[in-house]
Amino acid sequence: MKIANKDARRLWLAGQGLAQNPTGALDVMGIIRSLGFVQLDTIRNVTRAHHHILWSRNQNYREPMLGKLLKKERAIFEHFTHDASVLPMEFYPYWRRQFGRMEHATAKWFAKGVSDEDVEEVRQRIRADGALSTKDFDSKVEGEKEMWARPPHKRALDMLWYAGELTTCHRENFIKYYDLSERVVPAHHYEHEVHDDAQIDWLCRAALDRLTFATQGEIQRFWDAVSAKEAKDWIAANSADLVPVELQAADGSWATAFAHTDIEARLDAAPKATSRLRIINPFDPAIRERPRLKRLFGFEYVNEMFVPAKDRQWGYYVYPLLEGDRFVGRTEIKADRAKGILSVHKLWREPGVKWTRARAGKFDAELTRFARLAGIRQIEWLCQQTPD
Repeated sequence: MKIANKDARRLWLAGQGLAQNPTGALDVMGIIRSLGFVQLDTIRNVTRAHHHILWSRNQNYREPMLGKLLKKERAIFEHFTHDASVLPMEFYPYWRRQFGRMEHATAKWFAKGVSDEDVEEVRQRIRADGALSTKDFDSKVEGEKEMWARPPHKRALDMLWYAGELTTCHRENFIKYYDLSERVVPAHHYEHEVHDDAQIDWLCRAALDRLTFATQGEIQRFWDAVSAKEAKDWIAANSADLVPVELQAADGSWATAFAHTDIEARLDAAPKATSRLRIINPFDPAIRERPRLKRLFGFEYVNEMFVPAKDRQWGYYVYPLLEGDRFVGRTEIKADRAKGILSVHKLWREPGVKWTRARAGKFDAELTRFARLAGIRQIEWLCQQTPD
C-alpha cells in the first residue's frame, strides 16, 4: 500500500490530535490516553511543556488540571519513557518491565555517592512518615561538587523511583513528593501481574497504534521500554497482523514502514488538518522523533536549550509554528508572569513561505490565546512583526 506524503501528514496529525480545532468538550485523560504519554519538563518559558502539549489539543485546558489527575484522582503516574513523563494509570501493569530496565540502566550512575544504608534510610523514612520530598532530607554532597552531583538522599530517592518502589504522589510548585508505590497506585493496578511477553506485545502494539505507521526503530523508541531486538522479534511474530506500507517523504522519496490492518479505514477517517496556526512546544510528541519530522514535513528542528549561546542557530527556547499540515516558521517567545508580559524576541518564516497579512493575523491570535493560558494579557514585540 502506497501512502502519498499529503495523506501521511494527514494521518499523523490526526493521530496526534492536531488536525481538529482545539476546542469543544475537554477530556484531559482522553488526550493523554490517545498520545500514550505526555513528557514533563521543569522549564516554564511561557508554561511548562506538559501543560502546553495538552493545551495544544484543547485550549480549554488549564494548568491545575494535571495535578488534580495525579494527586486526587490517581488517574496518572509518573515514570521514564524516553524522558520523565506522565502515563495513564491503567498502563501501570504493562510498565513493570520498565522499572527493571531503568533500575539496571541507572545502577552505575547511582552507585557513586550513595550506600545501601542511605537507600534503606530513605525507604524507612517514607514508610514511617508518608510522602516526602527532597527538601525533607538534609544529606550533602561530599567532596568535589561535579556537574550533576546529587546528595545521597536525592540519589536514593531517584534510585527507588526508577525501580518502581516509590511513585510520585503529588507535586507542589513542581517539586516531586515520593511515597511507596503500594500506597499510591490503586490496588487493582498495583496487584495486576502481566507476563513479560504480554507486556512487550502490548507496548509494541500500542506504539504502532499511536504512530499509525512506523518503522521498527520508531516502534522501539516510542516508549523506549523494549529493546531493538524485542521490537524486531515482535514484528516477525505478528507479520500476519501488520500491513507493509510505502510512505512518500516531503522530498518525494519513498520508504517502507508497517501499519495495523485498519490503515485504510484510518486513512478514510482522518480529517484534513484545520487551517489554524499553532505554536508547538519543543517537547511535543508530534515533533519528538526528529528524522520522522524531517521525512514527513521537510522541517529540520533542533532543541538548542543545552547548546552554548554562541553556537545556537536559532535561540534558547524556540517554538515551531504549524499551520494546517505545514510548518511555516518558528518563534522565540518568553513570558514574564510577574509583569504580565509575553515578549516576542524573534520570528522566522520557513523557506518558500510568504508571511501574508492573513498568516500574521493567525499568529497574533495564537499568541493571544497562548498568553491567556499563562494568565497574561500584554504582548510585547522585541523584533519586527514581519519576518525576513
